Amino acid sequence: MNRNAGISSAPRAAFAPGRVDYSSMASSVPSTPPRVLVVDDDPQERHDLAQIVTALGYIPEQAADGEEALEKLGALPIDAIVTDLMMPRMDGYTLLKTLLARGDLTPAVVLTGLGSIREALAIVHDLRAFWFLEKPAQQAILMPLLERAIRQKRLIAETERLQRQLSLQGVLGDMVGTSEQMRHVFSLIQQVAPKTASVLISGESGTGKERAAAAIHRLSPRASAPFVAINCAAVPESLMESELFGHEKGAFTGAIGRQAGCFEHANGGTLFLDEIAEMPMAMQAKLLRVLEESKVRRLGSQGEVSVDVRVLAATNRPLDEALEKKQLREDLYYRLNVFNIILPPLRHRKEDIPPLSEAMLPILNQRNDCRVTHLDPEVLGMLMGYSWPGNIRELRNILERAVIVAREGPIFPHHLPPGFNLPRKLSAVPTPAMASPPSALIFEPGKPLHKMEEAYIRLTLNHTSNNRVRTAEILGISLRTLYKRLAEFAKADAKLSSSPGPDSLTETEA
Repeated sequence: MNRNAGISSAPRAAFAPGRVDYSSMASSVPSTPPRVLVVDDDPQERHDLAQIVTALGYIPEQAADGEEALEKLGALPIDAIVTDLMMPRMDGYTLLKTLLARGDLTPAVVLTGLGSIREALAIVHDLRAFWFLEKPAQQAILMPLLERAIRQKRLIAETERLQRQLSLQGVLGDMVGTSEQMRHVFSLIQQVAPKTASVLISGESGTGKERAAAAIHRLSPRASAPFVAINCAAVPESLMESELFGHEKGAFTGAIGRQAGCFEHANGGTLFLDEIAEMPMAMQAKLLRVLEESKVRRLGSQGEVSVDVRVLAATNRPLDEALEKKQLREDLYYRLNVFNIILPPLRHRKEDIPPLSEAMLPILNQRNDCRVTHLDPEVLGMLMGYSWPGNIRELRNILERAVIVAREGPIFPHHLPPGFNLPRKLSAVPTPAMASPPSALIFEPGKPLHKMEEAYIRLTLNHTSNNRVRTAEILGISLRTLYKRLAEFAKADAKLSSSPGPDSLTETEA
């Protein structure tokens, strides 16, 4: 059995149960080494500083004065500046003043002599320099200053990029939406992302809860650390504790070595627990303890491991229903629900279908080696007229099929699934397996409630050509719950077939 069932890492185009890729967890960290601009009129000082920058693994750029520094800043992406104060032509003070006037907040470490500390402090305060350092610069002191300065620069740049996307295109990370509902969601994400509070994301299946969690992570100070996602409904109950907390060699049959769990993999970053209401109640109690103490104990271990993890959770169940049915512990709910974000279903924000489709097409083209250009206006009208019970995930699946069928050029109505242009209420779609209208089957007066549920589930299975994953998505239940219901139906059918019918009289009765 796959040990990593239900775990994923961000960013990812779609959640893929049963697969884990820890190598991409820190994908938000730029692969290019940081570039540091050294500004000093003394050639030997410049050379020595450049060597320190190189020793730190960064790329040094050099300038003899402020004017040359401005030229370098205009031509190259600079992550941090190390500048002397006293220089000919343009000194360090004028350089920073010019940058501030331009709105360029590239962090600068100011080098100062023994008699200029007060002036350096004034520059830090007035001109927003990152900090100052007495000359000659020592590597052990300069290194942490540059590391913090570069981290600040890149976090600010990422935040500005996402905010720019939001204001201009209705995009936040992998999320797309220009509707009022999604702008409100984006605003909430931006408010809570820099904080440390736990977040509970709720919404129907397919509304993009993992993408919302990934956006919170990318906008947080933990952006350069791992983002780990686990689908609690996709992990077998017997493996849940090991997946979350890890295990030691010999802890159970098949434990051939030590294995870190999701909390340890996410240390310093963010852990996203999808479908938290599907986690067994006993595990919820253990999870609550870890959240309170920030320590995990691997299965089979006597010691504990400290972890620094921000936890985000999600559920597709109404929270009051999950609490009432004892599917979510009340104390865990209050621990996780410090900040709640509700994702609206696609049918309540249909104005987002055009930008969503436009954003999906290039990705689907690349994935399937196609060259589809756009949606025919009639197709767009059909998409806008559909109720989308499977939300964004269903839209993506419909479009992917259309892209594969069309191959290139526009998507026309005949590229959509058969019958898509008909009214799409599931209870009104005739199916070959049913001679009478499904609505009569499902809503026939006098039928017991469990029979109506069975009929609706079987109808949805027929609608999806027996695709159980998609059926669960459309019904808004977990795959585990669907399998449980099907097993109950099969058991009832077997019991019915084994019981004697009216024509099966015993010899005594005859």
